[in-house]
Amino acid sequence: MSAVAAFQAARQDGSGLDGTAADIPARMLTAYKRAATLIGRESPRCSGMRWPVLAGIAKIESNHAAGRSVSAAGDVRPRILGPRLDGSGAGGNTTAFPDSDRGRWDGDAAFERAVGPFQFLPSTWAGSGRDGNGDGRRDPHNADDAALGAAVYLCEGGRDLGNRGELEAALYAYNRSRSYVADVLSWIDQYTPAPAGASPVGSAAGKVRTVLRAALAQRGLPYSWGGGTADGPSTGSCCSPSGRSGERIRGFDCSGLTTYAFAQVGIPLPRTADAQAGVGRRIPAAAGLGALRPGDLVFFGYLPGSDASIHHVGIYLGNGRLINAPRPGTVVRIDPVNSMPGYAGGARLL
Repeated sequence: MSAVAAFQAARQDGSGLDGTAADIPARMLTAYKRAATLIGRESPRCSGMRWPVLAGIAKIESNHAAGRSVSAAGDVRPRILGPRLDGSGAGGNTTAFPDSDRGRWDGDAAFERAVGPFQFLPSTWAGSGRDGNGDGRRDPHNADDAALGAAVYLCEGGRDLGNRGELEAALYAYNRSRSYVADVLSWIDQYTPAPAGASPVGSAAGKVRTVLRAALAQRGLPYSWGGGTADGPSTGSCCSPSGRSGERIRGFDCSGLTTYAFAQVGIPLPRTADAQAGVGRRIPAAAGLGALRPGDLVFFGYLPGSDASIHHVGIYLGNGRLINAPRPGTVVRIDPVNSMPGYAGGARLL
């Protein structure tokens, strides 16, 4: 079963999707859980470390060592090597990182490469690397060692990773990109089990509950530019402003997801986010997030508060969160509303 199919099969009604680890290979999951247990020994002042935190990072960094074999001892082969960081622009890097390990971990004696399932720079590994499997070695190409090293790095300074703000700060230190932090947080939330008896739709009832469940049941499906109809996911079209095509990707873009969810209660929506802003009762951005209710459409524009620049839409879930198909390269997921730039208010259809 594919990862997408596993997500879909987990809960078709949208409840209890939190906590699925269907896309994580068993040996990698063992490494994450082991590191979360051992971190107390390495960083006694750190609190709040959980295996989903490590899984969220590894999902983004290497897709859980996808395409590699992981031995019983945790060794990942073939080794995972990032682009050569010579400042040429490969992999988006424009800053040169001279070699720090004589090529020991990355096979390059001139410049650095990120290594292993957690994509450490050898210079960073020199300080954060740990022996996670008790074999006497510290190897960034070993799943147990790398996971424990990542935990140590995140725990620097005795952080409380149970505090969302401190967790975000730790992730930003790991990779200084706000979009990276948002992506990792989304996967952490995806992997975190919901409290017993809890439901992502909360106390929502009637048509609102139906809309939320319909959207939540799509979590894990890929973003596809132009993808999604009132009947469900579909291949998309070419091309997004960044040049990404959805022609070979079956999934949803932002307005395709809202179109599908509201079709389940008999409400047709126009296809684009800016057109959807003209449906229902508008909730101005100036009213703040407190004016939103679960099931409302949530809009974002290039100019905050300006309807004329709206380019993105999601569905408000409550507690400052929305069900979202953010952008190419991501999946349908739950995000904080304030993680998206240019909040432009909402619309109430129900």
